[in-house]
Amino acid sequence: MTAELTAQVCVVGGGPAGLTLAVELAKRSVSVVVLEQSGHFNRSFRGESVSPDSVWLLDRLGLLDRLDGTYEQMHHMEIIDSGSTVLSVDFSDFPYPHPYPVELPQPALLSALADVGREHQGFTLRQSATAVGLLREQGESGPVTGVRARTPDGELVVRAALTVAADGRFSKVREMSGLPYEKQPLDRDVVWLRLPIPDEWDSNTYRIRIRGGEHGLFIPTHPDSVRVGLNIPKGGLKDLRAQGLGALHERLDRLAPELSATVRKEVRSWSDTSMLDIFTTVVPSWSMPGLILMGDAAHTLTPILGQGVNHAIIDAVTLAPLVEGALAENSAAALARAGETFQRSREEAVRLSRALQLRQERLFALDGRLGGLARRSLYRVVDRNRTLQQKVLARAYFQVQEPGQTVARRVVRQPVPRP
Repeated sequence: MTAELTAQVCVVGGGPAGLTLAVELAKRSVSVVVLEQSGHFNRSFRGESVSPDSVWLLDRLGLLDRLDGTYEQMHHMEIIDSGSTVLSVDFSDFPYPHPYPVELPQPALLSALADVGREHQGFTLRQSATAVGLLREQGESGPVTGVRARTPDGELVVRAALTVAADGRFSKVREMSGLPYEKQPLDRDVVWLRLPIPDEWDSNTYRIRIRGGEHGLFIPTHPDSVRVGLNIPKGGLKDLRAQGLGALHERLDRLAPELSATVRKEVRSWSDTSMLDIFTTVVPSWSMPGLILMGDAAHTLTPILGQGVNHAIIDAVTLAPLVEGALAENSAAALARAGETFQRSREEAVRLSRALQLRQERLFALDGRLGGLARRSLYRVVDRNRTLQQKVLARAYFQVQEPGQTVARRVVRQPVPRP
């Protein structure tokens, strides 16, 4: 049996990009249907890092108060290379209203967004709904007019003036649309695991550990754990598994001996880990008649500096008013212009973030005596020059906020000393 819904906008993907866009549209009295293939928000090893710009935007959207007590505020970042601290960042030095990144579990963020959306007439969220086809006028080459989805209750057809693909780095809608794109694999992948945070670590510091060509990311996660990302060669998971869990334990021993005992207790099989295939995606055109791509579907980024969620939220607040204006004109041409304007306004910021991430990836991968020396020297130069440090990090963390009086800063959550 086929059910049918009609809305002005159909958003495919109920992640940070899709739900933020849907909420912003619903606030503007635009009817919107969100299709999310998962039946719940309990996502493991998904992006939890929210950059300062997006914290500021969430505050403006009225979400921070709803989320209070569900996240950790990051006050520092440190890079230790071969046992020595080569870069130390204090986010309180940055003169922005919201200078601190936060670590926010996705279930809390998505649940809060969904709750806000349900407060507005015209917002519909359908979970356990997997997009399986695009509706088109005039055959396969015509404008997109909606989506066919598979649900536990049968087929669901959503007809809409605009369909938005917010279904992530492996976007099915992007594939079904036929829009060309280039997937650019990086030299390494990342093995993720979650451990209790050691007593000697505070829960407000990003830690990056490097030794030779190996590096690890150590990200505090609410309420009392740390996410660990260990780099491996591209496609190297099979070889690592062949060496046994001991090889994973020993790699962590070299980078963070504080976690040696814990990892042996907590990680007893490969099912306690998750592997992330690291690549970027470049899409020359983010739209076609009746369809716009956003978030990772339009511009996949790497985990470095937590830019995925950041760009997803900025995409949403940028796109929503453009769509509202185009729908008011009630023409396909206006929607097409909205898609083109959206891409023009966002692609330079995405390009800068991608370039910064790729530079960091190359630095992390440097090996050998000379390579390690060059990397440590560069980080120490940035560490000693606060102006340079702020200029480099501002490209990742402060693309939207304007510098302002530090007294206007809203410190959401003060750090609590660990016993």
